[in-house]
Formats: sequence, C-alpha cells, structure tokens
Amino acid sequence: MSTSRDALAPLAALPGIDAAVASMRKTVDRVYGHRVMRRRSTEVTAEAVLRGARASAALAGADWALEEVRRRTDFSSDAQARTMGAALRVTAEAGQLLPIWRQSPLRVLARLHLVAASGAADEEAVGRPRRAGEPVDEPGVPLPLPDAAEVSARLDGLADVIVTGSSAPALVTAAVVHGELLELRPFGSYNGLIARAAERIVLVGSGLDPKSICPAEVGHAEEDADAYRRALTGYAEGTPEGMAGWINHCGRAVELGARESTAVCEALQRGAA
Repeated sequence: MSTSRDALAPLAALPGIDAAVASMRKTVDRVYGHRVMRRRSTEVTAEAVLRGARASAALAGADWALEEVRRRTDFSSDAQARTMGAALRVTAEAGQLLPIWRQSPLRVLARLHLVAASGAADEEAVGRPRRAGEPVDEPGVPLPLPDAAEVSARLDGLADVIVTGSSAPALVTAAVVHGELLELRPFGSYNGLIARAAERIVLVGSGLDPKSICPAEVGHAEEDADAYRRALTGYAEGTPEGMAGWINHCGRAVELGARESTAVCEALQRGAA
C-alpha cells in the first residue's frame, strides 16, 4: 500500500464511488432521523452491536439464529461457540477503542486479537502479528496468504494511512481497512472478525455512524458469503474495477445494516421489541 500523503484519495475518484457514498449517506441519515432515535438510541445501538456480532460470526462459519445468541451463556463448548463468543467480545471491545485508533491502529488490532483469542491454547501467539512459518486458521478467504514480512510492511503502511488521515470518504477508508486486513490475515486466527470490527471503528470514528447503529457486518452476511468473497478477490487484484467493486460492496453492506436498524426502530415504536 502506498504511504503517500493521501493514498486513498484516488480511490474516491473511481467510477461509481460518489454514487455509492451518496446512497449510503442517505440511508444512514434516514435511520438517524427516525423518531425512536430521539429517546431510545441506546437500545438501538445495543441491538445493532448484537446483530453485527452475530452476522460477523456467521461469515466466520458460526451461523446461529439471533435468539440462540441471546439465549446462550456458554460460548466455549465447541468451535462454533468459541467463534460466536469471540465475535461478541470483539464487537463490544471495538466501541471502547475509538480514542486509540487514530493514534495507534496497530495497538487496537493487537487488542482485538487478544480479546478474540482469549483462552487460546497458544497464548504466546495471541495479540501480535504472525511470524514466519506460523499457521493461520482462517477458512473461507480464497486468497494466497502473504508471508510475514509482507504482512509487517503492509500493516505499517496501513497504520500510516490511518494516522495521516485522508480526504477520501469514510466508506473508502473503511473498505480499505477491511479489505487489507482480510487479505493479509495478520493474526493466527479470527482475522475476519477483526477486519469487520475495524471497519466498524472507522465508520463510527469518522462521524458517519457515531452511535454505531448501522452494522455493516449484517449487510455483508445478508449479501451472502460468496458475494463477499468475490468482492474481496476484486480488492486483492487491485484493479480499478476490483477496488471499486469492493468499495461498492461495503457501501451496500452499510446500507443493509442501516435498514436493519430502521426495522428495529419500527419494532420499538410498535412496542414489539
């Protein structure tokens, strides 16, 4: 990744990105304007966080019904339960890390992995990027695995872009952070959960979704895992078409997440939730 002064600005000029940003903004503004948000925004946020975590876990292979997630208290019994528990912890933790993100994004990523992989057998590998020869447990990402040296260099480049800031819309930054982390898979496990949580952090921290009520994770899951993988492959190819496709995919995911929370608002208004 380029570390020029505004490395993301050219992506904002790709065909279709202006329209994607405008469409997403309109949908986000609509849910923020809902009358329920005036008095019950905390409830909407809590529900969005829960649904986002459930959807992120589904993309990682633990596709549980929402009511099952609400009901369960033990998330250690098997691999799917551990993935669901990790998703819940990571999504909750993301909201606590906003003040640190712009100054030290790599510290935030390490913290997210520490939270996700809590209790892992290989404790020495938790909370740090993988080293040469260390395996990665991340099924469902159809991309070659970069070596540890490339991971280190590109993480530094990504951190530089975040700390420096960009004139590009929040959608572009969020999509690049998400795509870069999924392509790199810098940790030995739970990279998808961390990438989606980092996308959430960017969207919230940018002011686009300050109350964290537009769970893009829900949209990524709703568009289905195959569409997600195809869009990610386009990102990894690095062509203008591939990059634009991935950014558009992320924009649609935010819109779908916002619509999910609009439905929650409607249910609260009717007294059904």
